[in-house]
Amino acid sequence: MACRNDVVDVAVVGGGPVGLFAAFYAGMRRMSVKILESLPELGGQLAALYPEKYIFDVAGFPKIKAGELVERLKDQALYFEPDVCLDEKVLELHREEADGTFRLVTSRGEHRARTVIIAAGAGAFDPRRLEVEGAERWEQAGKLHYFVPKVEHFLGKRVAVLGGGDSAVDWALTLQGVASEVHLVHRRTQFRAHEHSVELLSQSKVNVVVPYTVVRVEGDASPELVLAHAETKEELRLSVDELVVSYGFVASLGPIKDWGLELEKNSIVVNRWMETNIPGVFAVGDVATYEGKVKLIAVGFGEAPIAVNRAKQYVDPKDRVPAHSSDLNLR
Repeated sequence: MACRNDVVDVAVVGGGPVGLFAAFYAGMRRMSVKILESLPELGGQLAALYPEKYIFDVAGFPKIKAGELVERLKDQALYFEPDVCLDEKVLELHREEADGTFRLVTSRGEHRARTVIIAAGAGAFDPRRLEVEGAERWEQAGKLHYFVPKVEHFLGKRVAVLGGGDSAVDWALTLQGVASEVHLVHRRTQFRAHEHSVELLSQSKVNVVVPYTVVRVEGDASPELVLAHAETKEELRLSVDELVVSYGFVASLGPIKDWGLELEKNSIVVNRWMETNIPGVFAVGDVATYEGKVKLIAVGFGEAPIAVNRAKQYVDPKDRVPAHSSDLNLR
């Protein structure tokens, strides 16, 4: 993978799943491509936060580990040999008056492109932390995790997963086959996960502890959770070996919010062609929003070709949009 300074047809900002597929499809359209990724590796949150987590909502895969999906997407994206610039955060975006190209100022230099596709996911992300007495101590001791290490780390251990969304339920289901026991603690009786995941949870060996909140974390050799019932305030103690906190992430667009783009609730507003309010700049995946938007990887995979085809027409107005992949002469 190389990072050169040539002017490319399209710069893809973000090397997560949707950005990788956008880069691949742009290669199929015979566009020159550059991927700009702020992290040291491609794959976005899937690679950085939960490579061991199973994903169930990608077409063609009943289930697939996030890390494996990333590897397949990388193999696909690199087929046409795009420029890849890692550990390089895009700070500024400017249109050059002289030739209409875009100048992208990054943490390492500058790049030029005729069009830009922003596939930045949820933007920069920090975990929502467990703000109770004793939590920081056990995090420093390596017993409290916001980012799950290898699943094998939990082999034969007692694990408590905290949270009620998709990530919490998915981790509880994943770890039940590795840990000696898994407890899922949620402050409400209802979970915010997909219905199928909740159904699997009800049929699993996971001990569901609801509705309880964490009051503090005690213990000497291993963590002991002190929980309080959400209604009666009755206390319950739960001794475990490891804690996994899945309270979600606080997302921020970072520098993107200063690029002159129309924004709505921390997302970039696009039309049905994935066009932003700046001609030649497109947005796809979780960073993009429009009426009826569903934030799924599968949806982003559909948005990427729309943006690429429109970008191709922007670069070459006489271009004909291919009806099928067989028109693209891929070998």
